[in-house]
Amino acid sequence: MQVRVGTVGGRMAAATALAAVLAGCAGSAEDDGKKSVSASPSAKGAAAGGTAAKDTAAARGGTVGPAGSACELPVTFGLAQHWKAKSIDAEKELSKAANGEDGDLSGALAEAFLRQGPVTAACEIDAKPAGNIGFLRVWTGKPGDADAGSVLRGFVAAEDNVSKPEYHSFRTGSGLAAVEVEYLCTSKLLEETKKESAFAVSTPDGPVVLHLGGMDTDEHEEMRPAYDLAKQTLTLS
Repeated sequence: MQVRVGTVGGRMAAATALAAVLAGCAGSAEDDGKKSVSASPSAKGAAAGGTAAKDTAAARGGTVGPAGSACELPVTFGLAQHWKAKSIDAEKELSKAANGEDGDLSGALAEAFLRQGPVTAACEIDAKPAGNIGFLRVWTGKPGDADAGSVLRGFVAAEDNVSKPEYHSFRTGSGLAAVEVEYLCTSKLLEETKKESAFAVSTPDGPVVLHLGGMDTDEHEEMRPAYDLAKQTLTLS
């Protein structure tokens, strides 16, 4: 994730790689140059007899959020089977980039991909071990007066090429108030428009946003059960 490179070409490659890792509309590193790819069924979808229905939670394979888990967060939620969580130390990565050979440029690139509106990348949960291409990402913010809806709108507003956002309120399985958005995002890298989803909650330690992207809309829908599991199980840590 380090952005330190010495040539213009290297900086562009690093920017593309970092975008692929963290930017919602950029896809994953394996997807570069693929305009449209049919999603292979995930283990979860196959077990359910095809693409899992929306709002049907995946089988639980672990927990993310509490002390000692892969990502320590202000919230705790169920991790879908085979999905792999990895903590992101955004402040450390930003510091590395800012002190790199290319200084300001590296810092600006890292800032663009590690922060989105009022929140900062904190955890990345990879779907590839479960048979899909995409991530469920967790973003956290600083404590304050901003409500979950305002934070979520700021998050979406900071993403490029977004259209048709639809917001609604709901409660997680534990009764925690949340706001969700579904929207379309047009990727210049992949030259296609795809569906994305995110929801936000407020906690005493600051707001938390969970975002589900995917290489394309088909992948997004196949990964949706893992996202629904998070919605159903999310509680304060």
